[in-house]
Amino acid sequence: MSAIKKFLGQTAIYGLTTVVSRMFNFILTPFFTGVFQPGVYSIFTKMYASASLINAILAFGMESTFFRYLNKHEDKKQEVYNNSFFSIGFLSLLFLISALVFARPIALHFANGPEEVADYLQYVHYFVWILFIDAICVIPFAKLRADERPMRFSLIKFLNIGTFIGFNLFFLLAVPALIESGGATGSWFASWYREGWIGYVFISNLIASILTLLLLLPELLKLKLKFDGELFRKMLAYSWPVLVANLSFVINENLDKMILEPLGVSAYNLGVYGAVCKIAVFLSLFITAFRLGAEPFFFSHAKSANARQTYATILNYFVIALSIIFVGLVANIELLKYFINNKEYWVGLGAVPVLLFGYVCLGIYSNLSIWYRLSDQTRYGLYISVVGAVITIVLNIVLVPRYGFMGSAWVSLLAYFTMMVISYVLGQRNYPIPYNLRRIVLYMLASLVLVVLSFWIFDRNLYIGNALLLAFISGAYYFEKNELMKLLKR
Repeated sequence: MSAIKKFLGQTAIYGLTTVVSRMFNFILTPFFTGVFQPGVYSIFTKMYASASLINAILAFGMESTFFRYLNKHEDKKQEVYNNSFFSIGFLSLLFLISALVFARPIALHFANGPEEVADYLQYVHYFVWILFIDAICVIPFAKLRADERPMRFSLIKFLNIGTFIGFNLFFLLAVPALIESGGATGSWFASWYREGWIGYVFISNLIASILTLLLLLPELLKLKLKFDGELFRKMLAYSWPVLVANLSFVINENLDKMILEPLGVSAYNLGVYGAVCKIAVFLSLFITAFRLGAEPFFFSHAKSANARQTYATILNYFVIALSIIFVGLVANIELLKYFINNKEYWVGLGAVPVLLFGYVCLGIYSNLSIWYRLSDQTRYGLYISVVGAVITIVLNIVLVPRYGFMGSAWVSLLAYFTMMVISYVLGQRNYPIPYNLRRIVLYMLASLVLVVLSFWIFDRNLYIGNALLLAFISGAYYFEKNELMKLLKR
């Protein structure tokens, strides 16, 4: 059980980093929804959704490839690092030049009218540089994880989010207060400041990204100007299916926010949907924390004799944790809604349970997907993700015009559920792992029933919802107590 202890230790650090960072970021949601009306907040929603798609392309699946080839070629760690970084660097430089040249046509695509083009041109420039810098940082961050330096990783992440929050508060809270107070300083700020301009959020992000790049200079200085062509061809064969899989994942995650307006959903409702999606961030950040700790662990532990049993044990408790968070969030949604401190956004709360269960399926899929990464069959990840992307694209086109953003929420759930089932079936055929399927399904169904009772039957009653949560936790403990005691003793 020392392997699980190591896994839990590193995941706890990455998890704490992710949870705290996202929580600080989430604190900005009530701030943003208080400052910006839904129509303006829709700009935030669609710009970040579009950026996530480009970010996946620039990363080129090289993060997973980096971890895989570090363990596959332990005698070529420097070459793997060089190849991974320069692959992303070359692609990012091409993107930077191309996007700056075609910035105006891109701005015209996003703008809803001629009066918005100038603003969108600025937004595009900010995001081009943000995406370029963030892509350059992907492999240095991966190196920190591979070198098992979670504390340095965490420190840089904290400084990044702290800078982002600090400058947002400065631009959107401190500067208006200084202007109102008058004087020479207030007059100077008033001469250029634009009240309620969402561009200040993007400027804050750019400043945070630049700081992150500077903090990662020690890792960048470890690069050597050597490129192993033969090794790169092998890495490329592994990475491009991962790229397509990651791209399809982003489509499943964010396509709805990019196409809701073209499909007839108003900017107002897009802003509402984007805001309520933030409540689901509590579950998605847990999945992210798990992935950060699990990916390097799974690869490094692959050669152990009991590896597959370890993976099965991890999934069992991961599903329990996911289910508890799922039930807990829905049970307390009447409190969580106040993080969105503008009541106009609350009309979208009905989408939250659907989105959350979609994240449960996504989390399980993320865990299951290790089989094709470990067995060098990444093409299966491509196939599964493409199926999910096709479901997302086709059903959004069919359902959104009729059901609005609720149609998108259900499509997201269906896509992730399908991907989870396909990955399990293919995984058991190609890289069998002794998962306790019966128990996993039991926990998922139990959590789903309790959520339906809490949200719809008992009309989001806080007391009943939390009583159901305690009942679920007690039941999970009853079924797992013997195994938990064995793990704790070991």
